[in-house]
Amino acid sequence: MKRTWIVTAIGAVLGAVGGWCYWHFVGCSSGTCAITSHPLNSSLYGTFMGGLLANSLAPDARKRANDTPN
Repeated sequence: MKRTWIVTAIGAVLGAVGGWCYWHFVGCSSGTCAITSHPLNSSLYGTFMGGLLANSLAPDARKRANDTPN
């Protein structure tokens, strides 16, 4: 369970950095884009998506516990 939280947190941090980098290097030239017009929006979106992706890829401890033979 603790490992899942660590993997999710690492994914969230990497997503935040990726979101900020996307805003910095690509961004939105017109300023009307909802996500990419501000660095905070891009970082928060990246945090959410990175955490979600990492959580979906993290090994589930409950699943491993149920798979062990008795």
